[in-house]
Amino acid sequence: MEQIHELLYPLMIAWGVVTAVLICLLIYRGTLETREGDQIFLDAAQESMANEQRAIVARIEALSRPIMLLIVASGALLVVVAGIWLWQGFKSF
Repeated sequence: MEQIHELLYPLMIAWGVVTAVLICLLIYRGTLETREGDQIFLDAAQESMANEQRAIVARIEALSRPIMLLIVASGALLVVVAGIWLWQGFKSF
């Protein structure tokens, strides 16, 4: 029984850290998305603004893979923690 406690707490901490990083990345992506505008730049004077928009879109797209990996990791850790917690409950029942 004590081994389960020794395994459960580090997994809960790992889940919390992964989920906190995920939330931070989602907030960061949200702030980038508010700066990204759906504008069409027609003249050369606005080319720098168009380049800035392209850079923002590239950052947003670069964040999608790490966010998806963190979602999967957070979900997997949550399922493992819940499974261990339920197993512990059934064994002591």
